[in-house]
Amino acid sequence: MKLYDFDGMFDEKLSDYIAKNKGKYSESEWEDLIPVLYRKFGDTVIKSLGKSPRALYGEMSGEELVKCLRAHLKQGVPVSGFLCGVIEERNISDKLFPLLDGTAAEKEYAVNLIGADNRAIKKYMEMLVRCDDADLKEKCAEYIKEKADIVIPEALENYKNGVEREYMLEILSRSVVPQEEIFNILIKEFRTDSENMQVRAAQLAAYGDERALPYLFERIDEDDISYLDFRELKFAIEALGGEYIAERDFSEDAGYLLLKSHEVRNQPLADTNGKKQN
Repeated sequence: MKLYDFDGMFDEKLSDYIAKNKGKYSESEWEDLIPVLYRKFGDTVIKSLGKSPRALYGEMSGEELVKCLRAHLKQGVPVSGFLCGVIEERNISDKLFPLLDGTAAEKEYAVNLIGADNRAIKKYMEMLVRCDDADLKEKCAEYIKEKADIVIPEALENYKNGVEREYMLEILSRSVVPQEEIFNILIKEFRTDSENMQVRAAQLAAYGDERALPYLFERIDEDDISYLDFRELKFAIEALGGEYIAERDFSEDAGYLLLKSHEVRNQPLADTNGKKQN
């Protein structure tokens, strides 16, 4: 199978185009224009090939597309967005599943192309637990959380065995089907892990059980919490349908002062009760 570095071809044409139009566009305008030029290139007939990049891949079967992808990765030829785009359009996840047991590069591309397919979630959980690649773990966890209920038994077992506990807590907190065991775990972690209060509060908010409100109110009323902890607790309370209206003063809090000094786009920082500071 002959492989083509279409992205390399595009880069050459882009360099020429930029040179010919030097000073014509601002940096932000180039950022908007380049993706447009790339899409246009995908439909442009390559003389030496007699067809456009998209047309080339569009003529391939699902098996041929996956074979082409694997050949690119094996031979170190850059994989173009056109190839990936056609694979995604075809909805051929089942043909990509074998790549989840392949090389690191094959796994990475397969996960990104398969996405949150129900049939892949249990495999993602296996990969999350077994692989050493931090980025791949994060990507697997991202898709697992979208379909968390598929792997709740595995997540509970891993949590109890101390396997990737932080990831398991994130997954458990995304469960849609209520389970008393999950609620109790999230509450226990929230009450005992003060160093990660913001994360634990966010997990309770994500789980969505309003029975967590008394625990959140108890914690937010403590005098020694930081502004950042207070803010996350308040968000969690509101996410669960509650409201916290007590006045608090964090004007000397380091986290509050740091956030205020980094206000983005001149937007005023909300005070501790959600009002705008002038």
